[in-house]
Amino acid sequence: MPQQNPFVGMSLALLTAVFWGALPIAMKQAVEVMDPFTIVWYRFMTAATGLGLWLAYRRNLPSLSRLGRQGAILMLLASLGLAGNFVLFNSSLSYLNPAVVQVIMQLAPMMLLLSSVWLFKETLGKHQVVGVIALLTGLLLFFNERLAELFTSMSAYTTGVLLAVAAAMVWVVYALAQKRMLRQFSSSQILLMIYVICALILTPVATPSQIQIMDPRQLGMLIFCCLNTLVGYGAFAEAMARWQASQVSAVITLAPLFTILFVDLASLIWPDYVAPAALNQWGYAGAMVVVGGAMFSAIGHRLLKRK
Repeated sequence: MPQQNPFVGMSLALLTAVFWGALPIAMKQAVEVMDPFTIVWYRFMTAATGLGLWLAYRRNLPSLSRLGRQGAILMLLASLGLAGNFVLFNSSLSYLNPAVVQVIMQLAPMMLLLSSVWLFKETLGKHQVVGVIALLTGLLLFFNERLAELFTSMSAYTTGVLLAVAAAMVWVVYALAQKRMLRQFSSSQILLMIYVICALILTPVATPSQIQIMDPRQLGMLIFCCLNTLVGYGAFAEAMARWQASQVSAVITLAPLFTILFVDLASLIWPDYVAPAALNQWGYAGAMVVVGGAMFSAIGHRLLKRK
């Protein structure tokens, strides 16, 4: 087991946040000519191959005989949850700016927190209550210019928001199922089985030949999306092994801010391909409050103890 190393853990967590922050920008480029099912299929195939080879090299492949009936059901639920999350996330990018999607996805850890309190009878701390309130307040600020549209009409923007919220919800199904399976397998073993099942589930609806109509820019973005799954989740798993989970979670919440930063920079460098985030001052403030709320939920108990 890797030794605790806060500097390495922080570096890996920051690398994860950067990769996850850049991911929706790359996916929006790829989804121009390739449908979400096929993009996700390529991502899962790449991740399953890479992680499978790594675990085989370390002689740490999972034993399916240990699954049992309950484990098989949980594995299927986790796979459907993660596959649904990837597909819905990609689909929302057809309607929304990457920065908007990434901010909405901050609902996922909050819904996981509340679900864990309900299902596993975990205690909800004061810092987590403050974090949830801050996140909801931040979302209202973030969408300040679009609130009327969101609640009064079924526009393309509203459709994108609903898809992103659905992506966050099904991710919680994946996370809860994975949490139960950690009693039997390591996180990397669980991910390998999920990647393989997700790839098999999506094979009938994927069209791999769409890769032939991609230009070099779109193909490069697809390759980045595939590698992002390996590097992002790999760095996250290693960070969790070398640093405290609450602190890793706090760093990961910076992903939406990296997305906003990358979108604004990319819009200056490649204005023909990337549109700016187009947020007013309240929108940017809302994004900060959303991230701050998620971060306080992760490490707020430490700050309260010091006081």
